[in-house]
Amino acid sequence: MLSNSSKYAIKGVLYLAMKSSTEKKILAKELSVPINVPPSYIAKLLQELGKHGIVSSTKGPKGGFYLNEANRIIPLIKIVDVIDGGYRLKSCMLSLSDCNEDHPCPLHKMVGNTKSNFVKQLQETTVNDLVADIKAGNSFLPL
Repeated sequence: MLSNSSKYAIKGVLYLAMKSSTEKKILAKELSVPINVPPSYIAKLLQELGKHGIVSSTKGPKGGFYLNEANRIIPLIKIVDVIDGGYRLKSCMLSLSDCNEDHPCPLHKMVGNTKSNFVKQLQETTVNDLVADIKAGNSFLPL
């Protein structure tokens, strides 16, 4: 349901949430290896997220990317919307333009509720929620 770009962006934001602060900025190339994303690709994604206020950054010798308190309470759906656009999670699993509740594709009923629940979770879950889950040992992120 998520593109690789959205997955990479979420991993990058979570890494920043775990390892950065307003005092400790991280360069894109520094987080490339732990999250297994090419440096230029993660830099492009983080720049796009920065334009939309999802991550913060500063330029210069002590510059880099980081998350401030406002960035940490952003719901995950905003990351996906910036990277993929809102259409990806609403589109048909078979990419049929006419698929809808009244005119469903063969997979529509199989994934309808699952997809709706996933979108709802993305809307309700913040970066901080996932960080708390990682810190509690309920999930992991390669650091």
